Amino acid sequence: MMSRRGAEEAVMRGRVFVNGTKALTGQKIIPEIDEITLDGIQVALRPESKKIYVMLNKPAGVVTTMSDEKNRKCVSDILEQDGIKERIYPVGRLDMYSEGLLLLTNDGETANKLMHPKNKISKTYHLSIKGELNQKLIRKFSEPIEIDGKKTSPAKTEVIEQKNGFTKLKIEISEGKNRQIRRICENLELVVLKLKRVGIGKLNLGNLNPGKWRYLSQNEIAYLKNF
Repeated sequence: MMSRRGAEEAVMRGRVFVNGTKALTGQKIIPEIDEITLDGIQVALRPESKKIYVMLNKPAGVVTTMSDEKNRKCVSDILEQDGIKERIYPVGRLDMYSEGLLLLTNDGETANKLMHPKNKISKTYHLSIKGELNQKLIRKFSEPIEIDGKKTSPAKTEVIEQKNGFTKLKIEISEGKNRQIRRICENLELVVLKLKRVGIGKLNLGNLNPGKWRYLSQNEIAYLKNF
């Protein structure tokens, strides 16, 4: 495989031909149509892979990786069994015991934008906790905490319901530090019954069932690319 710089040098030295004509630096080609030769030998070109954007409702107990050395079920197992053959990768992570909205793509540029801290893309979770919490404890979820030596930004917290010995909260964070919500619960000695991500920015999980996925709409893709 030749580097980009090496390819440019080969073009400048007249070693590369497109359809029998000497190639020019910066010349556009169509991989499926044009015939490229280097030193008289035809070069096989691979077309740019189609960009895939998928929303998955990750079930609890599934690992957010494409393979696992412990042979645990991965998100790739769900996608492959349902017919996605392209290699796509998770955008960020959900821990093994959490569930909900996970984006996957082979668009590295868009994925990097979504994960970059400077963009502060909000992530919304539904958290179910054992016990009916008082207002003092509920406010603790909105306060900054220290993770890996750095203070987090305040979270937005809203009570969804409290009944039958449990509390359900809606929590919106913009940083997504490693296990941020679970660490808050650990600090407060609270028992997590369920943690589910239901939104990333303006994208919502909706009624997508656990273990199911769908392609993003063109509007959703345009929204992601706009960051």
